[in-house]
Amino acid sequence: MENCIFCKITKGEVPCDKIYEDKDFFVFLDASPVYDGHLLIVPKEHIVWMQEADDETISNIFILTKKIMLAMKKAMECDYVEESVVGEEVPHFHIHLIPRYFNVKFPKLPRKKYKDGESSLVAKKLIEAL
Repeated sequence: MENCIFCKITKGEVPCDKIYEDKDFFVFLDASPVYDGHLLIVPKEHIVWMQEADDETISNIFILTKKIMLAMKKAMECDYVEESVVGEEVPHFHIHLIPRYFNVKFPKLPRKKYKDGESSLVAKKLIEAL
């Protein structure tokens, strides 16, 4: 879809901090994270809602989600990883992975913006953990 920001990101038309890519999926840091390391997993194919995806896409995205969650737990030294499937703010099926800490209440903290160069350091830690 030509106006979809996630399609533009997966095609390299919009810059991002890429964490992982294969032939079917693209993983990148959320530009307005809840916590450092908050990332998105999107299918490269433009699918608006999860229920519109075929079973193979659903299976494969969740297998990848587990792999990324394990890397995130290691890289971000978090207590657990929260997963959320949404699609309201961007009409492209995507999964949010958010590192969570037992001592921090959620979702009361506002989303943040990375400072210059900060997202690259977080991305590097996540990539190395894969």
